[in-house]
Amino acid sequence: MSINTSSDKVTTAGWGALFAGVNKYKVIVLAVAVLLNVSNIYITATVLPTIVKEIGGLRFYSWNTSLFEIASIVGAVYSAKLFAAAGPGKAYQAGLLLFMAGSAVCAAAPVMEVLLMGRLIQGLGGGLLFALSYAMIRIIFEERLWARVMALISAMWGAGAFVGPFIGGIFAEHGSWRLGFVSILVLAAGLLVLARYSLPQKHTEGKSLPVSWFKLVLLVLVVLMVSIGSIYEGLTINLFFTGLAVLFLAALVMAENRKGIKLLPTGAYNLRTLLGSSYLVMILFSLVAAVEIFIPYFLQVIYGYSPLQSGYLAVLIALGWSLSSMGSAGIPVRHLGKLTVIAAILLMAGLYGLMLVAHEQATVFEMILLGLALLAIGTGLGLVWPHLSVRILSSAPAGEEERTSASITIVQLITMTLGAAFGGLVANYNGMTLPGGLAGAKSASVALYGFFMICPLLVLLLLLLHKNFRDNMFRGARK
Repeated sequence: MSINTSSDKVTTAGWGALFAGVNKYKVIVLAVAVLLNVSNIYITATVLPTIVKEIGGLRFYSWNTSLFEIASIVGAVYSAKLFAAAGPGKAYQAGLLLFMAGSAVCAAAPVMEVLLMGRLIQGLGGGLLFALSYAMIRIIFEERLWARVMALISAMWGAGAFVGPFIGGIFAEHGSWRLGFVSILVLAAGLLVLARYSLPQKHTEGKSLPVSWFKLVLLVLVVLMVSIGSIYEGLTINLFFTGLAVLFLAALVMAENRKGIKLLPTGAYNLRTLLGSSYLVMILFSLVAAVEIFIPYFLQVIYGYSPLQSGYLAVLIALGWSLSSMGSAGIPVRHLGKLTVIAAILLMAGLYGLMLVAHEQATVFEMILLGLALLAIGTGLGLVWPHLSVRILSSAPAGEEERTSASITIVQLITMTLGAAFGGLVANYNGMTLPGGLAGAKSASVALYGFFMICPLLVLLLLLLHKNFRDNMFRGARK
């Protein structure tokens, strides 16, 4: 198997080169598309407590994210095929049209069931946009620009986490949460015009990749089982659906290890490979990122903050994410191991800090600690994201470059979906819905933060105890 590891030797170009000539138009489209999609995620997370008060459906709180991400996974898996068949420009436009249709359904939703349908359609379009953004990096930019583009896209996650809560908080504050989805619809329409004249319409280097619908169904069933289990408080039924999810996941891994059409590139399931190690870190850190979905709810219920105030506090995660992504972009990818250690420590410290202040009537000092904890989580996530993505892109097995490009989005969405579903399961079991209210929110938040602390801890333990994993993560940093 031939693996390209040239990125360890490629010199990263500066920001000026990225925005020179026609590059600037292409990178603006990619960045704005990700910003729009991420803003939508955070707008929804911010207004969701208000939505629940008006149309009900608290039991399906985490499903707003789970269904969105499930559909996004389907869109991401299908993106490589659509990319080759329709070309970058038309594929992007198709994703935007689906995204706009879903936003319209959400804006008009009279009950939670209709809102969930809109989120499903939104997710399908969003998954296409995410995956197509990563796919085009490899073909329209020189490799020396990859780290900068990845950093910019990663920063858009942070910027979206800033814009989303701000916009969502304003609309929720004034009881106009539907206008939040209308604003998304309008912005998507503008991007549709920009994409039409900025992106290449044809791509002749790639080939259409077949899609294994059997494996895709198994993947959806994994997420769906955990999501169903998350809406019940009883431990028995939680374990039943979690067990089903594990069985479907085992069947998926077994199917992937056989010959045939794959969802992820060769070596993705093996910690002895560069790809496998990089994917595992991405998975564990993506799980932690899912905690953001619940933070606005806990801030509003535990501390009595308004939607706008909780949105402002959530901005600290976005700030840390954006600044660390942009600031670390010039660091050579060979230092990924060191960055991973720092990121894992920051994530653990941030989650532990949130646990310490998970009670009402917090002091000024504790509110400062809360802010620092949120900032630490965002900084940890943004610190490694561009470098993990570049390492995966540059380690693509020969002939599997398109699949590898799409896999970044697929892995990210799968794990964030599972994180939201498992988070909902942990939160509901620990009192979020029963008894609910202040007592339930405090109990659920402590359990949730403690649960997600396992992820960065596991990364540190693997770096300490697993030689192949450690060597892969520190590849290029040692002789």
